[in-house]
Amino acid sequence: MYGVLFYLLISCLFTRFCTSIDTISLNQSIRDSHGDILVSSAEFFALGFFSPSNSNKRYIGIWYNKVQEQTIVWVANRDNPINDTSGVLSIDKTGNLVVHNGNDSFPLWSTNVSVAAPASTCSAQLLDSGNLVLLQGDDGKRVVAWQGFDYPTDTYLPFMKLGVDRRTGLNRFLTAWKSPDDPRIGECSYKMDLSGSPQLFLSKGSVRLWRTGPWNGFIWSGVSAMAHNFILNATYIDNHDEVSIFYGLLNTSIFSRLVVNESGIVQRLTWLEGDRRWVEFWSAPKDQCDSYDTCGSYGNCNPRDDGEFKCTCLPGFEPKVARDWSLRDASGGCVRKHEGQVCGNGEGFVRMTHSSIPYTSVTRVNMSLSLKECQEMCLKNCSCSGYSSAYVSRGGSGCVTWHGELMDTRVFSNGGQDIYIRVDAIELAQYSKSEGNHGKKLKVAMVVVSVAVVSFLIILLAYWFVMKKSKGKRGMGNLSFSENKLVESETSTDLPFFDLSTIVAATDNFSSANRLGQGGFGTVYKGRLHNGQEIAVKRLSKNSGQGIKEFKNEVTLIAKLQHRNLVKLVGCCIQQEEKMLIYEYLPNKSLDSFIFDEAKRSSMGWEKLFDIILGIARGMLYLHQDSRLRIIHRDLKASNVLLDAAMNPKISDFGMARIFGGDQIEANTNRVVGTYGYMSPEYAMEGLFSIKSDVFSFGVVVLEIICGRKNSSYYKENYLNLIGHVWDLWGKGESLDIVDSSLGESYQTHQVLRCIHIALLCVQEHARDRPTMSAVDVMLCNETSLPPPKQPAFISRRPNNGPDSSSADVGACSINDITDTMVEGR
Repeated sequence: MYGVLFYLLISCLFTRFCTSIDTISLNQSIRDSHGDILVSSAEFFALGFFSPSNSNKRYIGIWYNKVQEQTIVWVANRDNPINDTSGVLSIDKTGNLVVHNGNDSFPLWSTNVSVAAPASTCSAQLLDSGNLVLLQGDDGKRVVAWQGFDYPTDTYLPFMKLGVDRRTGLNRFLTAWKSPDDPRIGECSYKMDLSGSPQLFLSKGSVRLWRTGPWNGFIWSGVSAMAHNFILNATYIDNHDEVSIFYGLLNTSIFSRLVVNESGIVQRLTWLEGDRRWVEFWSAPKDQCDSYDTCGSYGNCNPRDDGEFKCTCLPGFEPKVARDWSLRDASGGCVRKHEGQVCGNGEGFVRMTHSSIPYTSVTRVNMSLSLKECQEMCLKNCSCSGYSSAYVSRGGSGCVTWHGELMDTRVFSNGGQDIYIRVDAIELAQYSKSEGNHGKKLKVAMVVVSVAVVSFLIILLAYWFVMKKSKGKRGMGNLSFSENKLVESETSTDLPFFDLSTIVAATDNFSSANRLGQGGFGTVYKGRLHNGQEIAVKRLSKNSGQGIKEFKNEVTLIAKLQHRNLVKLVGCCIQQEEKMLIYEYLPNKSLDSFIFDEAKRSSMGWEKLFDIILGIARGMLYLHQDSRLRIIHRDLKASNVLLDAAMNPKISDFGMARIFGGDQIEANTNRVVGTYGYMSPEYAMEGLFSIKSDVFSFGVVVLEIICGRKNSSYYKENYLNLIGHVWDLWGKGESLDIVDSSLGESYQTHQVLRCIHIALLCVQEHARDRPTMSAVDVMLCNETSLPPPKQPAFISRRPNNGPDSSSADVGACSINDITDTMVEGR
């Protein structure tokens, strides 16, 4: 017995790795032939020798220790591999970390730094961040002489800096592997460029593929997805010492990394433990407009979904070679229409919204100037081609001006910022009605508009007075002066008012052939304006429950909301006895027309359904958190989610929506509106509504999407609703039984189960237990751990009265006949 213990003790002394260690010193080493590794103290990362897939070459590298699939995040001797298992990592007599091949005295790789302390005081430690550090000095006085985070390979880890140390000239950047099996330095890199405003460029050799845009105070201006990132927080530094950025994890249990691959793609990946794989959270370039300089100098790229050419010219410019543009080739860029007319000839600026910051190597930044001062400075300098706020924080601060060709400008559907393009007096006149035009023409136009509005209001007041006196009840008589004034004042600058004759012509006099559907509010018609634009006209009936208050609410709300997952309001019409809303036309009708139709839903597939769930979540997140106003929808349901040509979801029907103040989280009403089956219990029974009321509705919609059945459709099956049936199966561990059979085996089991879990969290009985939409977005996009759901609301079983029960089928009954829509298309 004692002999065995003695043998084990001696073995440990010789191998030195009986237990995991995170540090080696002068007399220790990592030997490939022994299978030695270092493991960080919390066991997040491991260091040792490895071979890539389909390769026999050996490298010293770092990988995730708790991820089953070996994922390499850093490689030391990437350009000097070892052909066998004779490799050794150790600290040499100079105090440096070195990699040797067998007995070869010449190192294949070395940290190669000047170490001031004796080698005996040096050690190498693998930290829980994945950083390998070389330490020197005695205990209590140890300093970092070298660190792997200063020399990244293809992977960007949390707390790793990218950027330039201005004191030493050290540039930390990523370089892709040559191939998935070859970690040598490849062609693609992700690197900070300090020309003009600092920004990161993704390049392949000398060819630029994509850029982040400069830092705008919150995020990289060209990476709008950063605004909706809930697992990382970014820190940007730009001072005399350095220009750098690094990220921290908000949840340390998540493994997240950014990788540049050999194909020229930069990806943010998150590990899904349940599925045992990495999933893409974000990547770039994503679309054609992401690709660097798609539309040439002074071009502007708009990622259209209708197949039309994506490139246009900036205001004041035209295609350099018109023939090339007609062939959909904009690489030649644009030229100014009236050359030589933009210096001292009455020129000004045109504002472009939701834009990326153009790139030019000649930019000037002055953080002490306001936007107005920035404009004045740019106007005085004939070489200044445009300007913008440097930071969008605090309502906009600092000044950035461009001097030279403007390149790589694009439009974002959500995000971006305002930029101001210098144009000559001729162009300025044409853009005089655009926001951001600072010329004299705009002042004249504002006076004319003001006079017209005042005249209109005087006439309207006189008409109202006459109608009131005569007790007339038709036409505009049932629209009070104050209400109409509010509609006009809140929408006239942002939203077109259409003449009744225009809408009559567009809908062929509201012909039955153009009828799309009907609800309690009235009828929806398809139309086509004289310019060819297709529209959907929501025509309120005389007896509609949606009065001027709801009508005004929907107009003012939607006119201010801009998001890819919200329906776009084109305009409105208030004339004679008509009140109409004009929307963009969405050819694929509403979500309920797909998910509750067996033939249609079978053609969608789980991937598209999951994209729809994500789109609805992000639209609701925008309403609750990211828009200028906090908005509670109060009637979210499948029929109020419309689908565009690409099946992207767009939330509609804001007639019942309510605006909250910045600090307000809930409100009470005596007038409960919405649709039974989608309403939260506190709202249906107490009139109390909040963002958590919308979360409840979202949970119901998710369950309906997964099941392909309405929430009310389980009433005949001994359940009060779909929620009760799902909850029953969840308790039995049989949740997948509810999945729509038309999906076949196409769905990912873990993803569907996760969506069911999230939906049950959303429909919990008490509002305080439900997650926010920001938390829902994180849960949908990341494999974070989920809390167990508590009992949902409205799940009591009904008595089983048999098939002859008189209460056979109760539909989704709206208590607001305005929004219980049966619209088949928009």
